[in-house]
Order: sequence, then structure tokens, then C-alpha cells
Amino acid sequence: MPKAKLQAAIVGGSADDIEAAFYEALQTADIDRLMACWADDDEIVCVHPGGPRVVGSVAIRATFEAIFSNGTIRAWPEQVRSVEAMASVVHNLLERVEVLTESGPAQAYVLATNVYHKTAQGWRMVAHHASPGSQAQAQEISETPQVLH
Repeated sequence: MPKAKLQAAIVGGSADDIEAAFYEALQTADIDRLMACWADDDEIVCVHPGGPRVVGSVAIRATFEAIFSNGTIRAWPEQVRSVEAMASVVHNLLERVEVLTESGPAQAYVLATNVYHKTAQGWRMVAHHASPGSQAQAQEISETPQVLH
């Protein structure tokens, strides 16, 4: 996403725009852009795969700064499921993550839930919860009614 469009998305875009800006910031290790996606609220929360619950913008920023000290996070959202209400949106998705191994690049998977609220500044992330996943978990199980009424 071009820089001007990314900035516009952060300022007044939809929850989808904020999510795109969040993943772009991960891929470029841009801590300021990443934090601009988050709500200005003491109760925002982030859980990294296998990590503790991190609460508040100062703590969340510190965890991402530590992650970025090792480079970028090459992650792409896939299979997004969205539940929308008037002032909140919940995205459940699969993150496809590119990791470097001794034998070259490989794919890893993370199951994530991103929650967005409509704030005075526009849509902002209030929660990001990521759990370790696997390629097998890339397959989705869903209930389909046998009889439609």
C-alpha cells in the first residue's frame, strides 16, 4: 500500500484498512505506523504466540520493539472471517508467516483474532490475540445446516 494511502487508512479508514496497515507495519518493522493502528486506551491487549497477555500501549509497543529488533515479521492475513456490529468488528484469520530456516524460507501459520472498535479517531485495534498454528489448521471446519428454513 502506498505511504499516502496507508496514512489515510490509519486516519479514517475502515477496520479492513486498519488491518491492512497493521500487517504492512509488521512487514516493514515500522513501530510508529503499527502503534497508530491501535486505540488510545489503557485496556488494549495483545497476545503473541506462546506469550503472556500484554496490556496497554506502552507494554504493547515494547513487545513489538523487541520483536522488530530481530527484523520484520513477514505475515499475511488469510481466510479472514469477519463479524461486524455498529461500533466493533472482529476478524478471525489465519496468518501465513514466512520464516527463514537453515534450508531456506518456509511457511508457518498462526491463528489470530483482531478486534477493532470505532473510536473518535476512527477504527482502531483494541485486541490482537495470536496462537501457534499449523498447516493442518489452515483447513477450516464449519457447520453447515442440513435443512434450510
